[in-house]
Amino acid sequence: MTAPVAITLTVNGERLTRLAEPRETLADFLRRDLGLTGTHLGCEMGVCGACLVMLDGTPVHSCLSFAVQADGSAVETIEGLTESAAVTDLQQAFHERNALQCGFCTPGMLVTAQGLLARKASPSREEIRDALSGNYCRCTGYEAIVDAIETVARRRAASREELPA
Repeated sequence: MTAPVAITLTVNGERLTRLAEPRETLADFLRRDLGLTGTHLGCEMGVCGACLVMLDGTPVHSCLSFAVQADGSAVETIEGLTESAAVTDLQQAFHERNALQCGFCTPGMLVTAQGLLARKASPSREEIRDALSGNYCRCTGYEAIVDAIETVARRRAASREELPA
């Protein structure tokens, strides 16, 4: 077996150095080594979206990424996005629109939504659906999730328009 490797990365704004097994996934590293259990493990094949985290500002499947690949990178988990209030409006809209039931998929959905809205401020419903195509939810039927993301896009656009030039 190969010896653990020292990696340095920034997780939720905190720079840290830890040992990681070369074959340890980023999801396992976050959950086991750092105790950040908001990153869920579903299919462990990159299909369900439950394990999504932001890696250098881009949503990635942490079940398909090795922790050592994140060396030198910035990782934001749902815990970090929540603590920074980056997804507070999305969480509120999910609640208002009943866009969650069991909640297992919600962290991945929020990471996907935040990534989409960072790239495109006013996505169409079709673009929202396309962005969510890598996230599985067996409870809600997706319409409420699309509604919630669309609501936040509109609210964010309205608040940008209200800002003085």
